[in-house]
Amino acid sequence: MPQMELKIGTRASRLALWQAEWVRAKLEQDSNVKVSLQKIKTSGDKILDVPLAKIGGKGLFVKEIEEALLRGDIDLAVHSMKDVPTVLPDALEIVAMTEREDPRDAISTRYPITGIDDLPVGATIGTSSLRRQAQLLHLRPDFNIAILRGNLDTRLRKLQNGEYEAVIVAAAGVKRLGFESQVTAYLPVEQSLPAMGQGVLGIECRQDDMLVREHIYRLNHLPSAYAVRAERAFVDRLEGGCQVPIGAYAVVTNSFIRLDGLVSSLDGTRMIRNYIEGSVNEAQSLGIALAEELLSKGADQILKEVYNN
Repeated sequence: MPQMELKIGTRASRLALWQAEWVRAKLEQDSNVKVSLQKIKTSGDKILDVPLAKIGGKGLFVKEIEEALLRGDIDLAVHSMKDVPTVLPDALEIVAMTEREDPRDAISTRYPITGIDDLPVGATIGTSSLRRQAQLLHLRPDFNIAILRGNLDTRLRKLQNGEYEAVIVAAAGVKRLGFESQVTAYLPVEQSLPAMGQGVLGIECRQDDMLVREHIYRLNHLPSAYAVRAERAFVDRLEGGCQVPIGAYAVVTNSFIRLDGLVSSLDGTRMIRNYIEGSVNEAQSLGIALAEELLSKGADQILKEVYNN
């Protein structure tokens, strides 16, 4: 049987390449498959001096990769699911979602602390996420939040250069790149609810490419896929992109799922949060139902103000 050659499209950041290499290694466990990587620069990689929310957060890290997939330049794409918009191009599909890495947010400082309560009054915190900003300010209104863009290693370097008192990053990326020694503390989800899909990799291909679909699906982790399905349904019903103060995190235990969701004002003064539980087979409808509940409690007004900001 002739060897099948597959081309993965990926961003060129150190973390994105780690993720693509991980998928390549998994696919090449089948000796009949040979995989290469194609680096693609996305809009989010090119624009580093403007907050993502100001340039329209939806699809900034996937659009050019999906265009290459539609043209047939690549056979599959590896994304961080938190970067993937809830609506995909018609001809494409996320066929597999990998087992979730640590979904929490992590805090890095230049000195030991046990959590955010140990940071000094008025501390400057670096983050690129409005979701993190809102939750931090909800807990500590005295913080000075500074927008911090760039790859994970760039953010950690800026911290060491003294530009920030602390930076908040995704624990999953830190662990994948072996930077755990630079994490001072992990934020519990009660303090910082993760973004939808945080810690999960999504593998995307063309819907009609049945052979590629078959290879990709072997990497699908069903509990993680159910969880992310619920989270994405929640965010989609709220019509929220990646760069709005919305948190969504689902946990699957056997055949049951619990989804926590929140919507917050940018300054954290108004926050609506709740959870819903049910069967994994209801993952999507549970996400919609939780979103409807938050909207009925005023989340629609909060989001309207955020978008008009």
